[in-house]
Amino acid sequence: MALAQKRTHVRLPPEVNRILYVRNLPYKITGEEMYDIFGKYGAIRQIRVGNTPETRGTAFVVFEDIFDAKNACDHLSGFNVCGRYLVVLYYQSNKAFKKMDAEKKQAELDRVKTKYGINTEDLKK
Repeated sequence: MALAQKRTHVRLPPEVNRILYVRNLPYKITGEEMYDIFGKYGAIRQIRVGNTPETRGTAFVVFEDIFDAKNACDHLSGFNVCGRYLVVLYYQSNKAFKKMDAEKKQAELDRVKTKYGINTEDLKK
């Protein structure tokens, strides 16, 4: 109980949240092994391990408590798993969607160019 009261008065940096983004994982790692590694630091709500060619070697780990996520991030960054050193970061939604937004803007720009018959190669000459 004293520990829970102590936690309420701690001010965390703004980038700290309950969702961790993990990179440099072995491709063969399973969700159960992830639970074994990250479960030592607190209750886990969800783990998503990447399974497409673009997302292999990455995972998202969602903790129930923000302090457990901070503790796991602090202790597991640089942790060796099967000869690979983990990179554990806090998930930042604004960075995750920047690439997608740029792709949407480029698609919209291309659509407008074709609609009005604008060819950028002609403008460069």
